[in-house]
Amino acid sequence: MASKQFASSARGRQAGKNEKLMRDSQIDFSDVPESTDAELRRARRVGRPRTGQAKQLIAIRISPRLLAQIRRCAARQSKPYQTLIHELLEKATTRAA
Repeated sequence: MASKQFASSARGRQAGKNEKLMRDSQIDFSDVPESTDAELRRARRVGRPRTGQAKQLIAIRISPRLLAQIRRCAARQSKPYQTLIHELLEKATTRAA
């Protein structure tokens, strides 16, 4: 079995340097079958669903110690740490209002 190559590893970066760039126009798509109308009707969007309530992406600085505590607390509650941060901020702002 061949080992996986990762771009983040030294071996992966070296392999990437050795590969020659290929333009899209040089790719041979002749062996790829056309999608049928039925396949296109069954196709679904991949990714996060559009709920109309998208959250704003921000960047904040948190001490590594605090972030580790939040992550441990979130893991105990079986939820993502960013969700926990959101809930904590919501609670704090409703109490302050």
